[in-house]
Amino acid sequence: MRVLVCVKRVPAPGARINITEDGQDVDSAHLGFTVSPHEECGIEEAVQLVERHGGEATVLTLGGEESVEQLRYAASLGVQNAVLLQSDGMPWDPQRTAAAIASAITSLEEAAGPFDLILFGNESADSGGFQVGVRVANKLGRPMVNAIKGIELDPDAGSVVARREIDGGREVYEMPTPAVLGVKEGINLPRYPTMKGRLASKKVEINIIDATGEAGGMSRVSLLQPPEQESNTVTLGEGPDAAAAIVDLLDELGVLQP
Repeated sequence: MRVLVCVKRVPAPGARINITEDGQDVDSAHLGFTVSPHEECGIEEAVQLVERHGGEATVLTLGGEESVEQLRYAASLGVQNAVLLQSDGMPWDPQRTAAAIASAITSLEEAAGPFDLILFGNESADSGGFQVGVRVANKLGRPMVNAIKGIELDPDAGSVVARREIDGGREVYEMPTPAVLGVKEGINLPRYPTMKGRLASKKVEINIIDATGEAGGMSRVSLLQPPEQESNTVTLGEGPDAAAAIVDLLDELGVLQP
């Protein structure tokens, strides 16, 4: 069984994000980088599937040499193979990104056989476009469902059952493999890399492929930074003297029962 998980290098959550003066990019001078939380769960899911069914997991990302950091992180968690689609620094809209990834997947499958399952994060933590996974599945002609919170793969039967939550219940999809799924944070609890895993990840060979894909019809106009929201903290009191103020506040919030 073969599983591929596609990830993206994004600014670490919680970091202060600044925009370049021309409004076209994120100023990364003082930022740390990671993979999106959804994609981190995608890595964990790929590793768990291989642990249950055997086979191998591959991680793929599109970016510059700095993205090797995220590939080796995935390798430290148990992913066996890593692929870097090396970009040329030009803007990569979702259409062009999907075209490059689909082309690379086709080449990888021609060399080693099809992937039973291709995992994307539900959306990336930076742009949040919800597009790349769907576009890749469309180009490959494979079924795809987003917002997945549960996966049951049956390699022998050539099928996968995927679950996602909806208001008041859940939806269950059964699809033939190969298939594509967009997973959401919460599908699992990602593990932390061990020292042994980190050392082993340094020995994993990075398969570098030149990213090729025609520019799509979308273009970035500008990045806008929303105004900062300030909040004030009010101390109601200390010790027993604060009891009356707390009761008044709870009454104001409407949580006290008559």
